Amino acid sequence: MEYDEDDIDDDGPDAVAPDWRRRLLTWGLAVVGLGLGFLIPYVLYLNHQVSERFGELQWQVPTRVYARPLRLAPGLAMDAQTLKTELDAAAYHEGDGVRAGTYVRDGSRWTIASRGFRDIDGAVGPSRIEVVVSGGRVTAVRDLVGKREVRAVRLDAARIATLYGQRQEERRLVRADDVPQLFTDTLQAVEDRDFAHHHGIDLSGMARAAWVNLRSGERRQGASTLTQQLARSGLLGIGREVTWSRKLNEILYALIIEARYGKGTILEAYLNQVYLGQRGAQAIHGVAAGAEFWFGRRLEDLETHHVALLVGIIRGPSYYDPRRHPERAQARRDFVLANMLQTGLIDQAEHDRALKAPLGITTSPGSIAANRFPAYVDLVRRQLARDFPANELQGAGLSVMTGMSPSAQAYAEASVVATLKSLETAKRPPLQAGVVVTDVHDGVVVAVVGSGQPTVHGFNRAVEAQRPVGSLLKPFVYLLALARPTEYSLATWVDDSPVSVTLANGRRWNPGNSDGRSHGSVRLMDALAMSYNQSTVRVGMQVDPRRLAELVHTLSGVRAEPNPSLILGSLDQSPYAMAQLYQFLASGGEIQPLHAVRGVLDTEGRAVNRYDKKPAPATEGDAIAARLVTLALQHAVTSGTGRQLVNDGLGRLNAAGKTGTSNDGRDSWFAGWTGDHLAVAWVGNDQNEMTGLYGATGAMRVWSGMFSRLPSAPLRVGDAGLDWQWVAQSNATDASCPGARRFAFVNGFAPPYQSCVQAMPGLFEGEGEGEGQERRGWREWFGLGRRDEAPQPAPVTEEPTP
Repeated sequence: MEYDEDDIDDDGPDAVAPDWRRRLLTWGLAVVGLGLGFLIPYVLYLNHQVSERFGELQWQVPTRVYARPLRLAPGLAMDAQTLKTELDAAAYHEGDGVRAGTYVRDGSRWTIASRGFRDIDGAVGPSRIEVVVSGGRVTAVRDLVGKREVRAVRLDAARIATLYGQRQEERRLVRADDVPQLFTDTLQAVEDRDFAHHHGIDLSGMARAAWVNLRSGERRQGASTLTQQLARSGLLGIGREVTWSRKLNEILYALIIEARYGKGTILEAYLNQVYLGQRGAQAIHGVAAGAEFWFGRRLEDLETHHVALLVGIIRGPSYYDPRRHPERAQARRDFVLANMLQTGLIDQAEHDRALKAPLGITTSPGSIAANRFPAYVDLVRRQLARDFPANELQGAGLSVMTGMSPSAQAYAEASVVATLKSLETAKRPPLQAGVVVTDVHDGVVVAVVGSGQPTVHGFNRAVEAQRPVGSLLKPFVYLLALARPTEYSLATWVDDSPVSVTLANGRRWNPGNSDGRSHGSVRLMDALAMSYNQSTVRVGMQVDPRRLAELVHTLSGVRAEPNPSLILGSLDQSPYAMAQLYQFLASGGEIQPLHAVRGVLDTEGRAVNRYDKKPAPATEGDAIAARLVTLALQHAVTSGTGRQLVNDGLGRLNAAGKTGTSNDGRDSWFAGWTGDHLAVAWVGNDQNEMTGLYGATGAMRVWSGMFSRLPSAPLRVGDAGLDWQWVAQSNATDASCPGARRFAFVNGFAPPYQSCVQAMPGLFEGEGEGEGQERRGWREWFGLGRRDEAPQPAPVTEEPTP
């Protein structure tokens, strides 16, 4: 048989195989080439993404708002309940008093392990202190570390609000070195045992996780490394469906991150980024925020069972949510505890103790709430607006240090809620309230309530409501009068008979007393204490309404029309504005600008702004005039329109106070102060309907309810610049003289002495004439020249006598 040479294959019958191998290799190389051609640029793209987006893990940290640090010093007004309220607000817990953030009480002795913190004047270190609270005050403070008595200590402040940026993410940045070693070791033992050695992915870990899950019959251990988890939540975003492409990206991201960054950087980023829960629109990120959210504790205050649960929750914050699924959470926690025991992180005794411990979840994650005190934070925002525009303040990682007292805020809110509820009747319109509480020593605002529902966001009546102030303005009429000691003193007789004032338009203004009666000649102190309208109008017309308007503007910045009716309070103002006005009296004659913010710290804890500048000391004239009015308003509390406070058991405070009521009982006011606090309260109806409430039956009840719980020093009026004399009729006399009363006079202006034998009833009528030349002091601030324009009429306001 003949063959064509072209048909002969020299390689034999299997020669076709190499041809297919060559083709397969060619196609394989082509695929690999195409893959590499795609993969290399894609990896370069992902590398660029890591460069940009991992750098963005210098996250937008919310600005936090803090109350004032609690200062404890011997003599401070304090009781056990208030101290506990303050400690609880600052996330202290009952414990051994040794671990930071814990306290233990033994009768009147409290042992507190304080935490270090930063305030506007620098860093304050941690310590252990012993505080003795007895008889309504702090009697001793001892430093247990230094074993010595100390003058005062400060405890870290409660967090009261958070100002977020564009993303509602709760996060408190921590350094890896500051995280308890037990936590980081447990995290690695449970989530990534080979973290220190792998390069982003852990094949042995995947195999181990598969074996554990197979034995347990459920997914108890994951195969993702910490680096993969960081890539997933920090670069890919959480909550998306798992796909092959997403998993590939996660692995590539992890490899790139490991190639670019050290283990310490990766671990720290993970600790600050890990997702640990959700509260409404707030996503909880980072282990420090997670500790606050779930346990109401700082990370460094966590005990073994807390650490185990927090690490366990990482696997699935929603699935293992201990508030909604406590059984699942406990099982997960116990699994982590077993890992801690197996890896030698804890011994058997600690494991058994932690296993028996409750979950320890706080009932309400209030410590990370965006804003638990809307009225107070609204005031904070207003005061910061000039220096920090909203877009610069929110999410800037700043610390805003305020003057809020958590106990004062709690007591003010509770009193508003309880009082309004007690005043509800079928015939009375819905009531609202506004309260401002300040520190009389420095003008710091310690509490603000802007609504009958204090935690509801909305209209802040404490700052924004403009309501007729009524008789709340009367003390400043008498302040001007008492600045003229040759004409007026607390003992001066004033006429409370019917009065008529001719207005610029020729009409007559005839204000009457709320009780419909005239009281004849009364002492000036009594006219103010009983809030008589007729006598007040006479005094006010003598001192001139224009001076009153100027005084109001000087002390509070409020401009008022100088009409005769201003004397009886025809001025619409907010509780905050009236608190600023009364701060002059409560501080003893200092002009103290009210402020809620003490200072602002940057992300490194350095003070960038301070607002706690001390006011200039009061001049002698200011202090004397303020003391005289304060004495009259203490008389108002003991014997005048505020005497119900004594019946309420608050006589111990020696408080000074003034009621106020607008026409037809539409607005109820009270301004009162002690040796530590000033509080101005308003109660009324938003639609300006008649409430039937007087100052003493509405707002004063709010004040009483608050101060029945709030520790505050009694008000003591100093004698500097005053001369106390017993007076009968219009002369100084003996204490034994029938009808004699003791009054304070400006030094050098007491009336002449006359014995009881010489004094005859009715002989010395009218005002007492002071001796010596007229003295000129602070009252010259208000020495205004007469204006051509005549005063205009305004609605009459009256103050009823309860």
